[in-house]
Amino acid sequence: MTSMTTQKKDPSSLTPNPSPASGRGVQNEPLRDSVRTELLIGLVSISDRASSGIYEDQGIPALRDWFTVALASPWRLESRVIPDERALIEQTLIEMVDVLGCDLVLTTGGTGPARRDVTPEATTAVGTREMPGFGEQMRQISLKFVPTAILSRQVAVIRETPDHAALIMNLPGQPKSIRETLEGLKDTDGTQLVSGIFAAVPYCIDLIGGPYIETHDEVCKAFRPKSAIRQEK
Repeated sequence: MTSMTTQKKDPSSLTPNPSPASGRGVQNEPLRDSVRTELLIGLVSISDRASSGIYEDQGIPALRDWFTVALASPWRLESRVIPDERALIEQTLIEMVDVLGCDLVLTTGGTGPARRDVTPEATTAVGTREMPGFGEQMRQISLKFVPTAILSRQVAVIRETPDHAALIMNLPGQPKSIRETLEGLKDTDGTQLVSGIFAAVPYCIDLIGGPYIETHDEVCKAFRPKSAIRQEK
């Protein structure tokens, strides 16, 4: 199952972006980071039952909704729903980065201890660098809610090609857990108590040569060193 969504700077709009990057999904070579500002996000839901139509996937819609309210800069989605097959997961992640040119790839599902849960192994296999801090922070956030968070095996990696790089991260499968992981924990007044993992994603994408990501601070405030913050013209 595949789909594509384009999002412009207005978080309330889902109007396709007529930029040159809008056709990249059907090109053999991705547009390079130096000629575009649009963030291309790959979403991969990994579930035997969702991929076979037994139930409707919830992870990709939850992520699409979250990015709609969280991102203030242009972005676009590519998505896939696939079964828990390691070879297929690896193939899909490679396609997202090497063929479609995604800057950020997020997976949901398949990170527990069950025998069919092979998403972390597939993710690690296609990565060129490990980013352990993301998985550590996800488990710290989830442990605030359930003790079984220690059973989660989410990982994050960088995948590099000669002229492109992308951040790949495993996320929980439930919409509520996805939001908590990305945003972190806040008190009733909205004060940040524990940072979510997405606060570090924009600067990570900067460092690997991707487009400059801006967020809506009330949802998730991106953190960058002062020297890396672009001044508005």
